[in-house]
Amino acid sequence: MTNYYNNILKSKANNEKLLAILLDPDKIDLNNTEILIKKIKQSPATHIFIGGSHVENNILDELMLKIKENCALPIVLFPGNPSQISDKADAILFLSLISGRNPDFLIEHQVKAAPILKKTQLEIISTGYILIESGAETAVERVSKTKPLDRNNLELVLATAQAGEMLGNKLIYLEAGSGAKQSVPLEMIRLVSQNIEIPLIVGGGIIDLQGIQKAYDSGADLVVIGTAFENDINFFSSLIRKGGI
Repeated sequence: MTNYYNNILKSKANNEKLLAILLDPDKIDLNNTEILIKKIKQSPATHIFIGGSHVENNILDELMLKIKENCALPIVLFPGNPSQISDKADAILFLSLISGRNPDFLIEHQVKAAPILKKTQLEIISTGYILIESGAETAVERVSKTKPLDRNNLELVLATAQAGEMLGNKLIYLEAGSGAKQSVPLEMIRLVSQNIEIPLIVGGGIIDLQGIQKAYDSGADLVVIGTAFENDINFFSSLIRKGGI
């Protein structure tokens, strides 16, 4: 069985940067999955993340099966709540919103998810999820009823990331939020990456190649692209034509 977390660790050790495309099932038309998968395969993506703050439709299983028929990239669940768990994925980011103080997102949802996960073969990757102020209220903020951390308070963000690592999280995820007006500050990425040992994921508000590369250069081990790809399915094609990534 593939150990997806170990692969991330190996990539970090070798300074090989990773890229995940985040798919929100609520924003996908199953009739267009053939084109979607084609564009993903043509991109430099190393992972596919699937999930969202809400996810109200019931296409999760079908979507993943369609992807697996035609794409070998690992599918990792990025769930907003336990209803988004599916055994059709390869792994799950077992998220704890450590930037907030809402017990539902710190432990309650995890308690509800544990019996479900025990019945699957999913690789469970404990992830400390840190929401960063991004200039606008995001879906994560609305749903979790928590405030993001001040983007200028670097020391608080670092202490939160370090606490997550000390609690046993295997990944730290700095998140500006879907459709963020501002991405995670580069100096924040740099500070956190230099002061934790576990891999660092960065997402939200990254809209172009320059943003991806700057996040990498600042210490991100894995960058997540969601809204930019949702808005333009040819997002990566244009980067490749320009000689990017």
